[in-house]
Amino acid sequence: MKLFDYWRSSAAYRMRIVLNLKGIEYEHVSVNLAKGEQRGAEHLARNPLGLVPALELDNGTLLTQSMAICEYLEDVHPNPALLPADPVARAQVRAFCFDISGEMHPLYNLRVRNYLSDELGHSGEVVDKWYAHWTTWGLSALEETAQQLPKRGDFLFGDAPGLAEAFLAPQYYNANRFNIPLGDFPRLNAAFDAVKDLPAFKAAEPENQPDAE
Repeated sequence: MKLFDYWRSSAAYRMRIVLNLKGIEYEHVSVNLAKGEQRGAEHLARNPLGLVPALELDNGTLLTQSMAICEYLEDVHPNPALLPADPVARAQVRAFCFDISGEMHPLYNLRVRNYLSDELGHSGEVVDKWYAHWTTWGLSALEETAQQLPKRGDFLFGDAPGLAEAFLAPQYYNANRFNIPLGDFPRLNAAFDAVKDLPAFKAAEPENQPDAE
């Protein structure tokens, strides 16, 4: 199994966490987004959108989109389960993850930041302000969602880390990287604090990847 990856990609980061939590060995293949390798013919043949991650199965089949890959891994490697057994709770976890992957992340990933600066001519200060606005907006909504959940210890949807924490951790990593205040998110903070030092999460951190710069 090969994971086409980039060390600072949030979407790839969440996939590394999930693979680690499930104890699945994989080969890391770097696609350097900063150098534009995602726009090369080789990677576009894997994913016409030019995004990472992409997961190549042992039979050569390629899967894209982090949530779809997570659902596949949950189907074929059900233990440990990263989605609750209860159908309502499963839907709630999926919604939480889609809030991150479908609503927050696309607004400030690398191609958007580059377009804002290179094509529209905005300064780094303006681009960082854009990032901070949408990050705070998204985390505020996720905190409200978390506050409505039954209290389950330090984790969001169960007594162990799951997909929700795997999707949340990269957002917190990036927020800390750009010095975005996080004091207004007590439930999210508790969830992040509960997982940040776990081996599956530490091993997935950007600085611990073979292509880290």
